[in-house]
Amino acid sequence: MNSPASSPILALRGVERTYVTEAGSLSVLRGVDLDVYPGEVVGLIGPSGSGKSSLLHAAGLLERPNAGLIALDGRDCSKLSERQRTQVRLTTVGFIYQFHHLLPEFSAMDNVAMPAMIAGKSKAEARAAATEMLNQLGLAERLNHQPGQMSGGEQQRVAIARALANKPKLLLADEPTGNLDPANSAGVFQALYEQARQRGVAALIATHNMELARYMDRVFALKDGHLVAQTF
Repeated sequence: MNSPASSPILALRGVERTYVTEAGSLSVLRGVDLDVYPGEVVGLIGPSGSGKSSLLHAAGLLERPNAGLIALDGRDCSKLSERQRTQVRLTTVGFIYQFHHLLPEFSAMDNVAMPAMIAGKSKAEARAAATEMLNQLGLAERLNHQPGQMSGGEQQRVAIARALANKPKLLLADEPTGNLDPANSAGVFQALYEQARQRGVAALIATHNMELARYMDRVFALKDGHLVAQTF
């Protein structure tokens, strides 16, 4: 991990998120502060409904918090327009979800190449980069396979490659191994961890898997809308 003397890729200050429900207001984030640095893998744990996904969605500019500052790579994104937020997401943030959300009719290579093509790279350039990334993730034999022809662990590795396609500085993962058996979970987590380390990506990973959380640089639990540092 890079020294904390370096600037954080993700900086959250006083982030609050409240939802209006039939039962009244529900506050899931109550003034969250967090810095995540280049090459650092930070874990986020807590029961369902504790606000993990809300925190990730706010950090990745998918949702606007009710209050607080969100800075990505030193840029305050709190007051950006939707168009500007979309551009920052495309160039700075990679997302991985519990369910891979791969396009079923496309090959592994084209699933990974798609974000780069959307960002303006040529098809040939995007496919070349996708091939290299999939090779690094142990999928050299699966380049032309569609998601339905791959195992769950292989599909999630493709999802990791797709999230890294545009060389993001921040990687956000929401239960990335939650749909896998223990052996596949360990393999997918190791692949994600190694890629974040090698590329100097700041990673924030929400997980229920306490065994995997032990390998992260820092781990926080969301309790009553606040982050509480965990030790193992």
